[in-house]
Amino acid sequence: MSKSWIVLAGVAVLLGGSAAALAHAQLMQARPAADSVVSSAPTEVILQFNESLEGAFSSIRVRDASGQQVDKRDAHVEKSDPKVLRVSLPPLKSGSYQVQWRATGTDLHKIEGTFVFRIDD
Repeated sequence: MSKSWIVLAGVAVLLGGSAAALAHAQLMQARPAADSVVSSAPTEVILQFNESLEGAFSSIRVRDASGQQVDKRDAHVEKSDPKVLRVSLPPLKSGSYQVQWRATGTDLHKIEGTFVFRIDD
């Protein structure tokens, strides 16, 4: 095998490894969905990610239209499925709610986002 093939094979291995290293946690699904209108108040917000999360560095906050935090402050990563982050909600009234989330993957890369859902009875 020539030296150039060995070098090319080595570069391919390195590039393949760095592509995997660049992969970070991403939000795949939210319930209630972002920008959705629901007819009944949800009892929790559930976020599904593409990879496992570090519970100590991941959180969800739900705020009403006035900015008041309305969730039960029990956000946690599921032990049975560490790709799931959830928080419980008390009975909510009609209106708009903002979900603020922060997630840290097992690679310790942090991502965050916000979205809104609306309850229309």
